[in-house]
Amino acid sequence: MHTTPLLDRINLPADLRTLERKDLPALAEELRAFVIESVAKTGGHLSSNLGTVELTIALHYVFNTPDDRIVWDVGHQTYAHKILTGRRAAMAGLRHKGGISGFPRRSESEFDTFGTAHSSTSISAALGMAVAARDRGESHTSIAVIGDGAMSAGMAFEALNNAGDTKDIKLLVILNDNEMSISAPVGALTRILARLITPYSAARRVGKKVLGVAPPVADLARKVEEYAKGIISPSTLFEEFGFHYYGPLDGHDLDTLVPMLQNIRKLDGPQLLHIVTRKGHGYKLAEANPILYHGVGKFDHTTGIQHAPASNPPTYTQVFGDWLCDIAARDERVIGITPAMSEGSGLTRFAAEFPRRYYDVGIAEQHALTFAAGLACEGYRPVVAIYSTFLQRAYDQLIHDIALQNLPVVLAIDRGGLVGADGATHHGAFDLSFLACIPNLVIMTPADENECRQMLYTASQHDGPSAVRYPRGKGPGIRPVAEMSALALGKGEIRRSGGRVALLAFGSLLAPALEAAAELDATVANMRFVKPLDEALVQQLAASHEFIVTLEENTVVGGAGAEVARVIGALPHPPRLLRIGLPDAFIDHGEQHELLAAAGLDRDGILTQIRAWLEG
Repeated sequence: MHTTPLLDRINLPADLRTLERKDLPALAEELRAFVIESVAKTGGHLSSNLGTVELTIALHYVFNTPDDRIVWDVGHQTYAHKILTGRRAAMAGLRHKGGISGFPRRSESEFDTFGTAHSSTSISAALGMAVAARDRGESHTSIAVIGDGAMSAGMAFEALNNAGDTKDIKLLVILNDNEMSISAPVGALTRILARLITPYSAARRVGKKVLGVAPPVADLARKVEEYAKGIISPSTLFEEFGFHYYGPLDGHDLDTLVPMLQNIRKLDGPQLLHIVTRKGHGYKLAEANPILYHGVGKFDHTTGIQHAPASNPPTYTQVFGDWLCDIAARDERVIGITPAMSEGSGLTRFAAEFPRRYYDVGIAEQHALTFAAGLACEGYRPVVAIYSTFLQRAYDQLIHDIALQNLPVVLAIDRGGLVGADGATHHGAFDLSFLACIPNLVIMTPADENECRQMLYTASQHDGPSAVRYPRGKGPGIRPVAEMSALALGKGEIRRSGGRVALLAFGSLLAPALEAAAELDATVANMRFVKPLDEALVQQLAASHEFIVTLEENTVVGGAGAEVARVIGALPHPPRLLRIGLPDAFIDHGEQHELLAAAGLDRDGILTQIRAWLEG
């Protein structure tokens, strides 16, 4: 464990501001070492947090936080911020049940001015704060810290467009350019930034090497450098939006960063500071492989992450990735699309084997769906791999551009249900509810790995929009078979016959439903389809059972159980109905199994709820 004499003196940013500026680089070393050792014990986001250590120190050193507002885009780079704002001891429980969140949260600290975990929201939020300060006659600065990957989203440009035309505000946007989001960045904006940075960075490296030994000459070179930057980029994209642009600067150089921020703090109007950082900075293993060290479990930071053997059985994400390669080999019309989540969505192999049919569109979920719609109009069979929590961002496009036109787009929805340590912002708790009301859309919920593969194939053969929604991680261990066959649309199956109670399970809850049913001597149906619902099966079970229970890893409000209730409610003599699912509340972070148990969605929880209901 590293000693941290400077860090030990800091409980809040006010303590940081008592340090001399010459002490800040040493503090950065201590803080970076603490982040590495802390995350190695708890798991969490590592590469992104190592890249923002100096920036975090500089912001809290220069600005009077929390009066000056910092909004961290996405928020997975805020561990240093948490440590410097009174939560150093709480890092031991980071992302664990009952512990602090891995993202900014307003209820957690007054220094967390805006809750973030999805991309590209920071400029909009900071602009709102800046306008509020102006209208109240306050002089504090609002600061948005946004990465180059997040800047690829349309919402960021909508905010820039609004901010550049807003008068008398104190707004600073810091573009943290690390040439990487989670997957490698894509798109024209990345190339624009690269063109700005490359000549500047090369010249700066040469200048330091040649002139660094002569301070007076180096000072002159620094002045020439500032002039040269004006020649290289006299009118940037951001200045056209109405921002005063500064940079690019080395985001790890506190001797440059702090004076620049001190000068910008005195200015009015929208300002944009472009800094260049490196994900994983200061930890060679993470620098060499920032994607591997983006989100980590517990590991030994002295030896690094050891590559685990291939999963046996595969995860749902791996099942999807293998299926996509197999179907693409059969059908040249298949196109794979992801909004900046190639690795997380299982598309790495597909990207390598079918590079001309693979599209990472950047952090642009809305565009991803309408892009897929355009391809479908021309006879292609696009497959959009997307997390449930990010599909929320493209709801209008799903309705207006895909479903309304009844286009054959396949949504492979990963992370349906509870995801674990990322918490409320990333749980896929709502998709069955917001999808079920959309006409033309087929919705499937696989109960195991092989069923997932067959449902994906079913979706690919359907001449309309379809969604296959599967959970994070592994299933019950049913290995997928190579042969692919389409399921009958809207047909479930009886998996166990029993007495008075029938359990209608959707997707991931089939396994605990079968376990509970063995104790209750209950019938179990694997419903498979949320839409079209197997109404004939529901009616059959309703006629032969006194009690019907629906089970889903989705909010109980408006989900699959609500569709069953609609069918049962129309019967002349309906049985009693219990709908079991996620509560009407945001669920905090923790291990998946802990959260499922707390929500009553494991075997024991299902038994407890049903028995209490039967006795009531």
